[in-house]
Amino acid sequence: MQEMTILGTGSFVPEHILTNDDMTQYVDTSDEWIRTRTGIVNRHFQDNGSVLEMSVAASRQAIERSGIAKDQIGAVIVATFTSEYATPSIASLLQRELDLPANIISFDLNAACSGFIYALMAGAALLTEGRYALIVGAEAVSSVLDMSDRNTCVLFGDGAGACVIGKGHKALYQVAGCQGDDEVLVARRNDYLHMEGRQVFKFAVKTLERTLNDLVEQAGLSVEELDYVISHQANYRIIKHVYEKMKIPAEKFYMNLQEFGNTSAASIPLALAEMDQKGLLQNGMKIAMIGFGSGLTYGGVLLEWGK
Repeated sequence: MQEMTILGTGSFVPEHILTNDDMTQYVDTSDEWIRTRTGIVNRHFQDNGSVLEMSVAASRQAIERSGIAKDQIGAVIVATFTSEYATPSIASLLQRELDLPANIISFDLNAACSGFIYALMAGAALLTEGRYALIVGAEAVSSVLDMSDRNTCVLFGDGAGACVIGKGHKALYQVAGCQGDDEVLVARRNDYLHMEGRQVFKFAVKTLERTLNDLVEQAGLSVEELDYVISHQANYRIIKHVYEKMKIPAEKFYMNLQEFGNTSAASIPLALAEMDQKGLLQNGMKIAMIGFGSGLTYGGVLLEWGK
């Protein structure tokens, strides 16, 4: 168990929106087909932008809302699998674009849809008194989509979410793991994203339930004591399956996938920032955030909101 507090959040999504009706231009589908199977209505696609540009916009918001000075940031971690660079890292370029200190740890992390959770754990481990970490999840998933593949192209979107974290007196409970796999959900270099939907669904529902139970057990809580669960925004049916099986009120599972689709590593920080901006997160609230995705990776954290 570590101690950590979230001081500020930020988000960015491209202006270009593709509706479910728009997707019928690419594949044999319909608004009704996509809604009933996924819960998705819209997704945002990059036109001429980049993962770096999205990361910069979300990070600037998070730093401003944190109230800390940029020279107090001691680490930058960007979770992404869609960087336009093999090297350098988006994080190192983010340090330059934001004019952050030079004596700073900066690196990218690839755990796909679990990436933000992994990055949050890594950032928490790097915290020192008076020094903070900038954690970003940013993806341009549209860049690896085959727009003739109905199994993938209707599901994903682009965006970035960020938060500034610091040491505090709030406990951070963590669960993470991996079941090495390169067939169920994979994007090989210079190729499109490929997904076996049924296998992903089985992995996701099992992992989401187990991780949630493990987190509350670590924290000595019951599931009923949680105020919110922010799951990776993959598919409405995955989330619904879990909250019905665990008998948790639906309103405790925050969802915005209807507007953004599956944004991989960006999905959890996008939801977190949206909730923060709406004033839904109050001091003392107990929040679980859980990711699952390619690898097959999974991870979750449980924390108390507030400084």
